[in-house]
Amino acid sequence: MSNIVEVTRQGFGSRSKNSIGGAIFGFLLVAISAVVLFWNEGRSVKRYNDLNEGSSKVVAVDSDQINPANEGQLIHLTGDARTSEALRDLQFGVSATAVKLIRSAEMYQWIENIRSEDREKVGGSVETTKTYSYGKEWRGSVVDSSEFKDSNSHRNPSTMKYKSSTLTAADVTVGAFKLPQFLVEKISGGEPLPASSLEAASEEVKTTGKLHEGSVYFGADPLSPAVGDIRVSFTLVPTGTISLVAQQAGDSFVSYVAKTGGKLSLLDRGILSAEEMFLAAHEANKIMTWGIRVAGFFLMMTGFSMILKPLSVFASILPFLGRIVETGTSVIAFLLAGILWTAVVAFAWIFYRPILGITLLVITIGCVVLIVRRLRMKPAAAPTAGVPPPLDTPPPLN
Repeated sequence: MSNIVEVTRQGFGSRSKNSIGGAIFGFLLVAISAVVLFWNEGRSVKRYNDLNEGSSKVVAVDSDQINPANEGQLIHLTGDARTSEALRDLQFGVSATAVKLIRSAEMYQWIENIRSEDREKVGGSVETTKTYSYGKEWRGSVVDSSEFKDSNSHRNPSTMKYKSSTLTAADVTVGAFKLPQFLVEKISGGEPLPASSLEAASEEVKTTGKLHEGSVYFGADPLSPAVGDIRVSFTLVPTGTISLVAQQAGDSFVSYVAKTGGKLSLLDRGILSAEEMFLAAHEANKIMTWGIRVAGFFLMMTGFSMILKPLSVFASILPFLGRIVETGTSVIAFLLAGILWTAVVAFAWIFYRPILGITLLVITIGCVVLIVRRLRMKPAAAPTAGVPPPLDTPPPLN
């Protein structure tokens, strides 16, 4: 691994100008995060209502026969997903009777890592030391080396000769029903498919590739890879038992459209009841909701940090003062993000869940009022043992 160290200096005026520009962008980040948070609460409530509506209307059916009386109904069934279609990767001659055949291609490439360290100087300037280090890794897409600091000594190919791809069976059934493509795409659970022969591969693959540990290797030595070498491996998604919830449409399925306009269709591997599938969907909705909430908070905090950045830059004329101010602004950014995050989520709940949102807001305000009142209460002075209470008037002088 080779390293390049670059030291640059930025004056106080340039830093101030950049921090002001960053503050403007910070306002944009705060606005975007607020919009995303508000949208997320609406999305979460809509999905919650769609799932509740679906769970109240779903009908359990037998996958082995089609009942015309269930046409247009939201149904749940369990059965074996089957196909007789042989999926074939023509370039590599790999084939399998499966739901999906996945080709994964990787190329050995240079990777640039950058470590940056700032050191403030008296007068408000800053000295930045950047260390560029280079290593080699397998990556599934081309890494553009033209943007590297040292692009001459660390150059990657501009294209990959072989790329990743997925073949999906067009004719998949479960019992008496045909699975539409959007449900076939939901079937997961891959298994490695080792490449055992290149006899059926294209002439180019035969002449340039070699088998290595179940993969097809393109390069001189798979035990000592060089930049530009490619390895290709395969995975299949087999047939097997699935459980699904969707709207019956003839001998196939479509997504159920809820009252909110949201589309509902569920599919999982294994034997699962409708209740289990809806519970899992609710849990997935919670995880997604909290993931966006956390991401929105950190995006909001980043925005406030950028807005307050000019204060620490102006104070950095004395480096120790700049560090103190920066610590303080970080705390303030965290608190501001917490306050605005809570307010946005609360107002979103009031908008989407009026009764629950208003109730929570009232409880929150009540707690704040109680805390403020508690802090304002003066503790009673404890009497001092052995000391008589002071007289209203002093005793006469003798």
